[in-house]
Amino acid sequence: MVTMKQHENIIPTITLNDGTEMPAIGFGTYKLREQDAYRAVRSAIEVGYRHIDTASLYKNEEEVGRAVADAITAGEVARDELFITTKVWNDMHGDQLTQRSFQESLHRLGLDYIDCCMVHWPWPQKGLYVESFAALAKIQGLGQLQSVAVANFYPEVLREIVAETGIAPVLNQVELHPGFSQAEQRAVDRELGVVTEAWSPLGRGDSLNAEAITLIAQCYEKTPAQVTLRWIHQLGCSVVPKSANPQRQRENLDIFDFELNTEDMNSITSLDEQGGRLFVDPHDFPGEVE
Repeated sequence: MVTMKQHENIIPTITLNDGTEMPAIGFGTYKLREQDAYRAVRSAIEVGYRHIDTASLYKNEEEVGRAVADAITAGEVARDELFITTKVWNDMHGDQLTQRSFQESLHRLGLDYIDCCMVHWPWPQKGLYVESFAALAKIQGLGQLQSVAVANFYPEVLREIVAETGIAPVLNQVELHPGFSQAEQRAVDRELGVVTEAWSPLGRGDSLNAEAITLIAQCYEKTPAQVTLRWIHQLGCSVVPKSANPQRQRENLDIFDFELNTEDMNSITSLDEQGGRLFVDPHDFPGEVE
């Protein structure tokens, strides 16, 4: 059962299926490199984010870790207030390679432990996703990893890892936005006790210019981005928006002082469209990114 409660800083936390509490909104770091990543994470922590999402693929774990360490040293946050997630990339699938990838991420981040580590993609063509998830589960509880999760796992492979390992991941981080609301995936995640977490929650380009969203934003005196993030939150999902702009970071975090009514929720959900996926389908993912 997934439950939510209000945190001191008005950010709800989600109780995951292993009992861990996670802030319902996180800060994504995809494509943030070097000093941009460092500055963005320092700013994000300063404005109130306590859930930071990275991955070995992003090539910024060292900068993320340095930003976290400096924020702790400066007294801006305590380590136990933070929820840090990273991910194992496709070239490190398999028992030994996945365990090695985790240790390398832990070293790059400069942390004593990682709150959550995910298998980044199932990559069904290689067929080692069950083994990789099981490898992370071995590490869990040994003091270096709190929670195990997955990303981009469609229903069939999600059910398979649960059946094969007897363990449900705490999260399934997937593409989710108004044009691609992932109703079936969310239903399966919920059935298995897995929290759906949205990446690319604001879509691309003119996604936020849909009339339904702009009209709702005017009614609530919020931005289209805030309305979209609130919609995802009210679907029962966690969400990891990304912005290097401190003002946008604040805006993206400021979604917990209003509530969309049923009509507004349905209006945004109705924007879902056939072929609404903007990024690669995990069924067909070739294993590498350009």
